[in-house]
Amino acid sequence: MLHHDGHWSHEGVRLLNRRLRAAFDKGVHFLPDQDCFVVQLGRFRGQIEVEEAGFFVREFEPGSGRIRLSDQSWESLDPASLRPSSLDGALLCRVKRDLTASGVLARFDHSAQADLLLAVEETADGVFQLRVGGNLQLLPGL
Repeated sequence: MLHHDGHWSHEGVRLLNRRLRAAFDKGVHFLPDQDCFVVQLGRFRGQIEVEEAGFFVREFEPGSGRIRLSDQSWESLDPASLRPSSLDGALLCRVKRDLTASGVLARFDHSAQADLLLAVEETADGVFQLRVGGNLQLLPGL
């Protein structure tokens, strides 16, 4: 199981091996035709239960607005998709829109969220905007 805070467990036992966790993170795939997440490790592929988000944002580049995900892929952040988690307030966004029109959830880890929040500005009337590459984009979900 992939938990909301990014840790992995199997049959209730937390996976502690750092290299195994990294391999699992990199091996996550979303199968839109089956509407499920799997982990692919070599020839082994198994369906996984995802508590909140199947991917995690590991890095945010404010100059380009790109994010690096836990599977090591890069894509452009859609600021309009940002919203807080109902579990603990961490930021979530939609990614992998090439797989499904609505995309799937990705959760910001602490350092990526801190980098993103450094690029957020509040206007005099209380509207939040994200500065990406010198341009301001509204953040309606925050």
